[in-house]
Amino acid sequence: MRYTAEHKQKTRERVLKEAASAIRMDGPDRVAVAGIMARAGLTHGGFYAHFASKDELLVAAIGQMFSEALANVERVLKDRTPAEGIAAYIDMYLSELHRDRRDVGCPLPAMAADLPRLGAPAREAFERGAAALTSRIAAVLADAGEPDAGALAVSVLSEMVGAVVLARSIADAAPSAAILGASRDSLKRRLHLGPVQ
Repeated sequence: MRYTAEHKQKTRERVLKEAASAIRMDGPDRVAVAGIMARAGLTHGGFYAHFASKDELLVAAIGQMFSEALANVERVLKDRTPAEGIAAYIDMYLSELHRDRRDVGCPLPAMAADLPRLGAPAREAFERGAAALTSRIAAVLADAGEPDAGALAVSVLSEMVGAVVLARSIADAAPSAAILGASRDSLKRRLHLGPVQ
């Protein structure tokens, strides 16, 4: 049976979403093509209609993760002033929900430790995605009137990623939440985003 180009594209998108989720949860070394295809409701044999190799899937899945992360930024910013938007993004990023939902969260804290072990194409895809996310945050900070918004965006994102990584590494919920709260409060004070809630 022949499928339309649209059907093939939708199937590929489904595989990529499942791959992105699995890679964020388990890391790129622990996911198997058969498992990803099963999660997408497809057979293992159908994989090669969409990707030449697991490495190609990994590069595409990294792109998918960053597309989702950027869409999430836009969702949070929608109908807010730049200052309100960056405050809401900080609240979302440094939330217990984001900490606990690795399968749908930002790829930076989920994958950063794995990057040195991956091939150049995966590292390059990650670098492109991180640069796009940082640039978007820098644009919002610039619109909010922050000077040197590019360097500030790198610093803000680095602190948020670090806080999430550390919060995820602690088994006790209370100190884990305290790390997120301390980082949230510190960033909001630093960015002059009004009273800390």
